Amino acid sequence: MTIWINGKFVEPADARVGYFDGGFQHGIGLFETMLARDGAILRLEAHLERLTESARLLQLFDELRLEPLAEAVQLCLQKSALRDARIRLTITGGDLGKPFAGLHAKSGAASVPAPTVAIHVQPPTAYPTDFFAKGVSVCVADARANPFDPFASHKTLAYWPRIQALRAAARAGHGEALWFSIGNRLASASVSSVFLVKGGRLRTPFARGEELAGAPPAPVLPGCTRAAVVLWAEGAGITVERCDLSIDEVLGADEIFLTNSSWGVLPVVRVERAVIGGGVPGSMTNRLRERWLA
Repeated sequence: MTIWINGKFVEPADARVGYFDGGFQHGIGLFETMLARDGAILRLEAHLERLTESARLLQLFDELRLEPLAEAVQLCLQKSALRDARIRLTITGGDLGKPFAGLHAKSGAASVPAPTVAIHVQPPTAYPTDFFAKGVSVCVADARANPFDPFASHKTLAYWPRIQALRAAARAGHGEALWFSIGNRLASASVSSVFLVKGGRLRTPFARGEELAGAPPAPVLPGCTRAAVVLWAEGAGITVERCDLSIDEVLGADEIFLTNSSWGVLPVVRVERAVIGGGVPGSMTNRLRERWLA
């Protein structure tokens, strides 16, 4: 495993942040998880743009410089000597009281702390082949996504509720947990975006920035793999609908699949006890997974 913290490579046993770091003390921070395949980092620019937009919108930092971040991620991948890899970039609020210079473009004010920037590179997660050949089952999370929580649609370090829901799903024999909003509309899964297929159309919940005029904010992260799947589908002439989706529409879907940067496109064949699409991955899901693999 290759680990880089604030400009220095360190051994795993020496990978530490300060006790007063905002990420450790209060969960103040953001992260991105990326996949490298054959030496290339997939959608690196999209991940970094999402990170920097979240940093600005959540007032973590006014502006982060993409070029040094991209160079650091590329350098870490090269240092690891891995051709296929899982890469995580984490930026925290840093140690309060320390002035900042470097990756932050505009600060100069002593009251603005330097961020902690950490990158680690490791082999990609190996998923069982049956996950993709036969599909997985999912459950419905007990918790609900709140559209009025300004942090809900960002990839912050406050991931405990998501991980807890994922662990509960695993204990019950499921591969993921679907999250609904407090208005009982489909939002996402714990660590992935959700797509339904119905009547040859691709349907997905509104993500941040896609809401209709006058609608509440969408508590949904705009997924990078999700965006790629939408582009591929539209390029293939498939109609893509961003819409509010009820549990009845979920259970009545012809196909369901989940997307994230780690597993790409993952078929869902059962939602708790309800069988989806005859219990086998559907043709559109398989088609889009083949596109992702390519």
